[in-house]
Amino acid sequence: MHSRNQWGGSFELTNSNEVASDYETSRIGDQWDRAALLSPASDTMDSTVQSWILERPITKKKTKYVDIGCMKLSYKALKWIFGIIFVGFCVIGLPIIVAKNLPKHHSRPIPPDNYTLALHKALLFFNAQKSGELPKSNGIPWRGNSGLQDGKDTTDDKKGLVGGYYDAGDNIKFHFPMSFAMTMLSWSVLEYKQKYMAINEYDHARELIRWGTDYLLLTFNSSASKINKIYAQVGGSLNGSKTPDDHYCWQKPEDMDYPRPTTTIFEGPDLAGEMAAALAAASIVFQDDTTYSKKLLKGAETVFAFARDFGKRSTYSRGKPNIEPFYNSSGYFDEYMWGGAWLFYATGNSTYISLATDPNVPKHSNAFYMIPDLSVLSWDNKLPAAMLLLTRFRMFLSPGYPYEEMLSMYHNVTSLTMCSYLQQFKVFNWTRGGLIQLNHGRPQSLQYAVNAAFLASLFADYMEAKGVPGWNCGPNYVSRSVLKAFATSQIEYIMGKNPMNMSYIVGYGNKFPRHVHHRGASTPNDHKHYSCTGGWKWRDTDNRNPHNITGAMVGGPNNFDQFHDSRTNYNYTEPTLAGNAGLVAALISLTSIEGTSGVDINTIFEAIPPFGPQNPPPPPPWKPNSDSLQLEFPIVIGVNSSKLMDRD
Repeated sequence: MHSRNQWGGSFELTNSNEVASDYETSRIGDQWDRAALLSPASDTMDSTVQSWILERPITKKKTKYVDIGCMKLSYKALKWIFGIIFVGFCVIGLPIIVAKNLPKHHSRPIPPDNYTLALHKALLFFNAQKSGELPKSNGIPWRGNSGLQDGKDTTDDKKGLVGGYYDAGDNIKFHFPMSFAMTMLSWSVLEYKQKYMAINEYDHARELIRWGTDYLLLTFNSSASKINKIYAQVGGSLNGSKTPDDHYCWQKPEDMDYPRPTTTIFEGPDLAGEMAAALAAASIVFQDDTTYSKKLLKGAETVFAFARDFGKRSTYSRGKPNIEPFYNSSGYFDEYMWGGAWLFYATGNSTYISLATDPNVPKHSNAFYMIPDLSVLSWDNKLPAAMLLLTRFRMFLSPGYPYEEMLSMYHNVTSLTMCSYLQQFKVFNWTRGGLIQLNHGRPQSLQYAVNAAFLASLFADYMEAKGVPGWNCGPNYVSRSVLKAFATSQIEYIMGKNPMNMSYIVGYGNKFPRHVHHRGASTPNDHKHYSCTGGWKWRDTDNRNPHNITGAMVGGPNNFDQFHDSRTNYNYTEPTLAGNAGLVAALISLTSIEGTSGVDINTIFEAIPPFGPQNPPPPPPWKPNSDSLQLEFPIVIGVNSSKLMDRD
């Protein structure tokens, strides 16, 4: 018997003279019995041998695991994981915690560009021109309530014609240029809403538009479906008059104490068409206010119906001596195209786009004759703006038949209009200092330049949105960047890059007009009442105006780049409502705002239903007719092929 070897082997020693047959060895499992190989040569074993014999066999420690639910991890792996997390916390987390608890040192925001700075000021001009009971937030400390009796001479049971805007340096409310100014402001807001929001002027611009449209709704019975008259003007003057009126008297609006008659018209498609455009464009601006938007749209459709009344087709200024010398209208078919386009965008009603693309409208307005003066946008001539607005429709919605033919012609004329603005084609004269002379060197040149700058900049943005790099001016290919460069050159001239080194925007830059032809700005706010002729001393003094009418764009220099800062010379120093609207539109189009890009393509089209594929109607079936056979060939044979492409 052998005692059990707790380590799994035998203690039996073999004789050194014996050899196990067939190399037989004792095995337990797969382990060699090392003790069985030793011979008992002596009773006393060497200590080294004993230690070898008695050595505890090396056994591999059992790996311990931790069950974490979805998997089992060894203790060693778990230690590595926790170690990595700890190191990561020290390297990444700890610095973040420290940084967040350190005192904050905010980096200064990117300063606004010069166009943005000028735009902030240009919008303030409208605050200074407000008539009526002013809100406390108006922000012009030298202006107060005025014109609170306007419209009381009318026979209607109304509250009168309180509100609106004074046109220029006088105290007259001309509704024709006022409507145009509101249309231009609305158009700029619809195209560049994101820019207005980015510079925190969106609400301000909307408030200015609403101040104007609220007033325009008072000038006719906007709740009716049909009207027979419109109030075209409040206040006025006769040339050479010596009786107290808005030109003879030099009084700030708050001191007016002379009669301010209301001019009523019973025909005037030009004024009515422009008012419809203003109300329709504003209805899209305020489409988030459903009630007000519908009210504007109702008024727009009512007043446009007045414009389209065949029995009322005579210009609004005809026979009106207090209008003709100041805002005389040259026609009304451009307002048909302009108002029709805006009403189509606002309603989606195809009746309006059918009118705007009716061949008779451009025919009667001479739209396709490429007369240089008709490519100049103004309060009187809407053709270039209307055709660009309709070109937008073609570029982005591609409606096809039955509008494509006329829209493509509008697009072509728009392209040629843009060519005419470029100095290289010598359509218009330019001053040596770089100002385009769109009104042939006559006074108030700047308002025409800013309108052209806006149209050029906007058309360039349309092309950019469509991925179009440029367009053709005859055989010459022109990059769209050239249009932006033109717009920039005109606005920078107005902002001070001119031979006079003068900014023609009051309050912008270090050198700007200080003797602006403006009754309110030139009369001290000293709580004294100055009579009609008592205010002449403020008109005739050589002293600077006591108030800067911030943001006002004055009439501008002459065709030799010369400017006279004289209050009595209104050709140089008088601002206008329509002029400043064009300036605002041009500035917002050029303003560079990080995170905003180009125009808002879709908002203006939201009321327009989708266009499906439309094909022209098939030709009538051919019938064998001897008369027709005799007529067909003489018409075609011998005619130059280019003549076949001519269209009336």
